[in-house]
Amino acid sequence: MASDIRAFQVTFDAHDPRALSTFWRDVLGYVHPGPPGVEVADGVDPLEAWDEFLETAGVPVERRNDASAIEDPSGVGPRVFFQRVPELKTVKNRVHLDVRGAPGLMGEERMAALEAECERAVALGATRVSRHEPEPPMSNGFIVMQDPEGNEWCLD
Repeated sequence: MASDIRAFQVTFDAHDPRALSTFWRDVLGYVHPGPPGVEVADGVDPLEAWDEFLETAGVPVERRNDASAIEDPSGVGPRVFFQRVPELKTVKNRVHLDVRGAPGLMGEERMAALEAECERAVALGATRVSRHEPEPPMSNGFIVMQDPEGNEWCLD
């Protein structure tokens, strides 16, 4: 019997897919996969392998940053794909990511863990937007952030 569950990926429109994928790789603990059919040796940056792959394939330099992707190394989380688009982001996202920065924690312990994760994300290039205090039973508290291209997301 076939499963009713469907695999999915999250896709970001981006001005700079490679840079944005690197930011999210570091925030989420994901990895860049290697090119199709290429075994990336330990210690080799998959992005360097992509550069060689695209050059060998004859892809023009100006097209080599048209897309990028990251994957959960454990294979559990969704693949995240970044595609270059010409327009810049102009309005608030209708869909955003909630990054679980304090699973299982509550109250001040939770907010302290979210603040630590916020500092780490800011060091990677995120922007802090606002902090929302816990309001039980409806909210345990969260921090609204933006990635380097202005996409809203939450530390939750």
